[in-house]
Amino acid sequence: MYLVDDDASIRESITGLLESVQIEVLSFESAEGFLKHERSDTAGCLLLDLQLPEMSGLDLQERLRHSSSPPIVFITGRGDIPSSVRAMKAGAIEFLTKPIDSDALIAAVRTALSRDREDRLRRAELAELRARYSRLTPREREVLPLVTAGFMNKQSAAMLGITAVTLQIHRGQIMHKMAAASLAELVRMCEALGIPDATRPAKHAADVQRAKGSSENRGDGGE
Repeated sequence: MYLVDDDASIRESITGLLESVQIEVLSFESAEGFLKHERSDTAGCLLLDLQLPEMSGLDLQERLRHSSSPPIVFITGRGDIPSSVRAMKAGAIEFLTKPIDSDALIAAVRTALSRDREDRLRRAELAELRARYSRLTPREREVLPLVTAGFMNKQSAAMLGITAVTLQIHRGQIMHKMAAASLAELVRMCEALGIPDATRPAKHAADVQRAKGSSENRGDGGE
């Protein structure tokens, strides 16, 4: 994990505390020093002082917001409600006030490390799904949402202007390329990839038609 604090004594005490519970720490005295360091591609946590020279902790949080930065735990020498609210809204795990309670610090760091591991796993799984999806042919990508929407093979084939046999072949190729063991698993994969349900346009059209009919009925009754 990473620690950014301009107070050498704070860096030393926090490093000693965390290393006593087998949490390795790399410390920096400024935000610029942290940014210049090449971070390893492993689960991490950023323990960040709010008041830093030149670039504040909040400014560093903002700069890291659109990158794959580790979860942040803020520490500060004084209570600052507006800053704590801003930090938490921007995704900080915790906001701790000095002198920091040892148990609270260790718990916050472990929570941050656990969250980063989970986020990394989700990103890896999504990247793998996208790689599988990229192997589908254009036609298979047309078939996929029809399959996950629950249409019968004959229905899907009619929509695409192909035979049911051809549709079945495409369906088998999709299951194979996506490495889906079941239709339910394939549906979950599509949800993760953000592939829309093929029934949505039909549902929308039906809703519009019902609304139109209801409006017309109200109009008839008022004449």
